[in-house]
Amino acid sequence: MFGRRALIAALAFLFGVVSAQASSERAARNLSPEGLAKVSDYIRNEIATGKIPGAILLLQQHGKPVYYENFGVRDVATESSMSADTIFRLYSMSKPITSVMAMMLVEEGKLALDDPVSKYIPAFAGMKVGVEKKAEDSKVALALEPLERPVTIKDLLRHTSGLPYGYHDGGAVRELYAEANLFNSNLSNADFAAKIATLPLVEQPGTVWDYGFSTDVLGRVVEVISGKTLLQFERERLLDPLGMTETAFFVADPAKFPRIAEPMPEDRNINPTTQVRDIRRPVKWESGGGGMVGTVGDYARFAQMLLNGGSYEGRRYLKPETIALMASDHIGPEMKIARDQNYYPGGSSGFGLGFAVRTSVPPGTSWPLGEYRWDGVGGTFFFIDPEDDLFGIFMVQTPSQRGRIQLALKTLIYQAMGR
Repeated sequence: MFGRRALIAALAFLFGVVSAQASSERAARNLSPEGLAKVSDYIRNEIATGKIPGAILLLQQHGKPVYYENFGVRDVATESSMSADTIFRLYSMSKPITSVMAMMLVEEGKLALDDPVSKYIPAFAGMKVGVEKKAEDSKVALALEPLERPVTIKDLLRHTSGLPYGYHDGGAVRELYAEANLFNSNLSNADFAAKIATLPLVEQPGTVWDYGFSTDVLGRVVEVISGKTLLQFERERLLDPLGMTETAFFVADPAKFPRIAEPMPEDRNINPTTQVRDIRRPVKWESGGGGMVGTVGDYARFAQMLLNGGSYEGRRYLKPETIALMASDHIGPEMKIARDQNYYPGGSSGFGLGFAVRTSVPPGTSWPLGEYRWDGVGGTFFFIDPEDDLFGIFMVQTPSQRGRIQLALKTLIYQAMGR
């Protein structure tokens, strides 16, 4: 089902993970109190200098919290203190959850990584690739070329589908996606998939890692196979069993509105044309790529399940070899996949089936290989470090400061481990 080469690679990775887990209590590095104090000081300084209202950091090792602290306030307007029940916009931290749902269907034989997306969304069979060509008068025209091969489920999971996020000045195809205003259209997943199928792809499938709407389309595939809405299927198979009771696509209960974290008043723009979403308002679009909201405790259960190799508190959600496959690099040099100009995983990482995956050690560090992670445009991020039997989750709402803070915090956390 996974393909012979991919399965062999996954089993080889799994053997390493199992070996690491078997000796993790003995070999894993511990976090020093002095190093963790520097982590705390850094976050407090971000608040004291007015860059963020507040934040939560959780570091959990060997299944137990080794660091947990609430900082500052949820919202400077209300001055209510940050607390464990604070609700955050997860944005792209929704993607790993949707990817897990798809891999459950793969395990059950209802979906295959090499399946064409058109098997589940027939309109994808007619998609074209948009190619900019200069006419004799030097004006640029958009030519539509046929697909060299279909978009597959694996393409959706690893962002090689050619479905980009739209933005202005990014070329003719991205302009079309920007004009389609998909982020603000609030369509059902069925209507969203139908609309995106009318747009051209920005590259041939399987040729470039290009971050975009792939996981949203994957969410629609999950709906088609399960016969349920994405949230219904997630609640039935993952959220409710794991105890992720606060995770949804908006905050439905007005009594919970005061628990919502907000960015600084001047820090509410995701991009020049889009502000952070008002998650108090009901939405039709269950965006598997960026629509979820949740708490640090909910995401901790999800992260621990992944770190455990697919099980949590006696219940199995995925097989260890499936987690290993997801956390393996699927865009390495042998795949001849280019990386777009905004390659968010960074030079020391590849990309698996839903996560960035560390494939080389950054200069001047001893950061662990095999660490996998992702983040959200609202500021949240998480990472899973199998070698040290550790995961970390940082919850904050700050679109403008997120990249800088994430790098600084990861550096301080690993310095606290002597890495």
